[in-house]
Amino acid sequence: MSMKQLKTLHKFESDKEQKAIQQLQLAEKDYQDNVMRLQSVGEFRLEYMKRLDQRALSGVDSVTYRHFHAFVAKLDNAAEQVEIAIKQAKALMEQRKQQWMLQRQKVQAVEKLQEKQQLLLTKKANRAEQAMFDEIAAQQFLRRNHHR
Repeated sequence: MSMKQLKTLHKFESDKEQKAIQQLQLAEKDYQDNVMRLQSVGEFRLEYMKRLDQRALSGVDSVTYRHFHAFVAKLDNAAEQVEIAIKQAKALMEQRKQQWMLQRQKVQAVEKLQEKQQLLLTKKANRAEQAMFDEIAAQQFLRRNHHR
């Protein structure tokens, strides 16, 4: 494979790696957003329960108490939904990480091929240069011996 082909392949695989990194970053952000959402729901639920406790000290009618508990149940349900979203986001994040790692290996393999190709080209150029110097030396030797 020529250096030009390897360079084209490297660019192609590097572009795919950049896309994989972007997808991983989006998955990580989604995961973190869901973790923050769960934390917010938990904090809001705790604050709401504190308000219920404070109102209970001064007396709460049964309708208000049922409304409080119905709302807390909705918050608990929301928390469960966010926990499901967290598990899904974490699974997607792990999948994206694996995809990125596989793509990174492809890029590294192409880079290794480029290094080997460059080494071969350098050796070939060195041999050609040495052959040219040998030819020049041989011609100079023949000229010197011819003029004697």
